Amino acid sequence: MGLFAKITTASDPRTARIAGILLMLLAMLAFSFSDAAGKTVVATYSVGQLLLLRALAGLLVLSPLIWRQRKAFARLERPGLQLARTLIAACEVAVFYLATVYLPLADVITFYLASSLFVSVGAALFLGEPIDKPRAIAIVIGFVGVLIALQPSAQTVSWPALIAILASVLFAGLLLLTRFLRQTPDMVLASQQFAGTLLLGLVLAPSGWMTPPPGDLVWFAISGAVSAVGLLCVNRSLRLAPASVVVPYQYTMIIFAAAFGWLLFGDVPSHALMVGAAIIVGSGLYLGWRERAARPPAV
Repeated sequence: MGLFAKITTASDPRTARIAGILLMLLAMLAFSFSDAAGKTVVATYSVGQLLLLRALAGLLVLSPLIWRQRKAFARLERPGLQLARTLIAACEVAVFYLATVYLPLADVITFYLASSLFVSVGAALFLGEPIDKPRAIAIVIGFVGVLIALQPSAQTVSWPALIAILASVLFAGLLLLTRFLRQTPDMVLASQQFAGTLLLGLVLAPSGWMTPPPGDLVWFAISGAVSAVGLLCVNRSLRLAPASVVVPYQYTMIIFAAAFGWLLFGDVPSHALMVGAAIIVGSGLYLGWRERAARPPAV
């Protein structure tokens, strides 16, 4: 944490922005590596066991910050929404790793990145946010990208791909609920996500439990600890630089995922997946730009 504290003291705005971008890139690398470690684990162990041990490792990494900010946990806004968000977060992680059992990591991440499209639709349906014609066109184009990556036909559409899309929908729901809880500190939200995953793991893990040897425990620990470090990098990145500067770099996750998929599992993305991913990323970037352009300037 001391390194992060030193980085935040950068007085030069340009230096702060560069540091913010680098931290966001580091976060995407961390998340991709964490996902690859989780995929390695679920090839042998159950998803429930991964959820349990991954959450324990993540909470261990976050525990010093949780203790430092413990007063923030005393009074939580809208407890019902907090509980719903925690449950959705736990299910989203479980569904994501279930999809990685059957699909290459790059495929799962591609469908996962479509969450920005679902967020735009959900914001219009549940938050009353208007969708103008350019945004509607971008959303439709983005879903065309999903279809291209999915390669729908009677022979190719599989339930693992649909599970990956469900993970994307759940993640979009998580983001929408987070918008309702803007007053809740980031550390509270992050620790709730790991706590929810831990509880779901406690429910699912006893079924088919296999005691892992020390070598396999390392992969469980990496999945949780590296993911927690990624969360810290994202939070610090957003403090150093405007979201409009650093958020677009989240799409580099597809590059890291494809690299880890190739290095660790020998997966080579198909041409259809690469075209679909490019369309999804382009639509997501455009939607983000439109949202920032429509936002009133800060006073």
